[in-house]
Amino acid sequence: MSTFALIHGAGVGGGWFWHLVEAELRSLGHTAVAPTLWTGDDRATLSDYADIVVDMLDAAEDVLVVGHSFGGFTAPLVAERLPAAALIYLTAMIPQPGESPADWWNNAGHAEAVRLQAAKDGGLTGCPDPCVCYFHDVPGQLADQVPRNEPSPPSNVAYYQPWPLDTHPTNPTRYILCTEDRLFPAAFQRQLARDRLGITPHEITSGHCPALSRPGELAAMLDAFTRGTGHEE
Repeated sequence: MSTFALIHGAGVGGGWFWHLVEAELRSLGHTAVAPTLWTGDDRATLSDYADIVVDMLDAAEDVLVVGHSFGGFTAPLVAERLPAAALIYLTAMIPQPGESPADWWNNAGHAEAVRLQAAKDGGLTGCPDPCVCYFHDVPGQLADQVPRNEPSPPSNVAYYQPWPLDTHPTNPTRYILCTEDRLFPAAFQRQLARDRLGITPHEITSGHCPALSRPGELAAMLDAFTRGTGHEE
């Protein structure tokens, strides 16, 4: 049995985003925590968000830390403190030392990647409508629940302050790429994982929200990581 620390991104319903994956992981014999990190306190830092997760965990447990999207800025802070058995980025922002989330978009070349993919798919990628960009493959009854579960946005402090680590954590690290993602195009994710982590991603056929669109497949992939199947990075 392993424990998963599941860290949400922005615009996906906070900790609720993971509820289907939590159920799938429990059915496979694991435990999971998936707190909602943003409380509306605009003084909160990324380290404060990491504190919330760490405080819910037993440091002696076999913990795999999973960060989705914006949660990629918090997940390595959690993994570095435990230390964790694995750090897993799920279609996530990968930070560099001293880089703020606000600066990440330009530094990573996100706008150009979206422009190139949108030219291929007729403007679906980067569409401002979340139903097109985020939730195009999520069942409607789940997508409809996101707004009422969405917490206050991350604080300005967390968004604009530099990421606090001097180096990326040394925990075994994987990246899960979502092939149908219209926020972070697949080619962009492959390049980001290669440039910033030096790894080749695992892939799942999904849009930006696989915890809602493909919870069983995602949980099976996470479970496989606990059993040493799939290549090590």
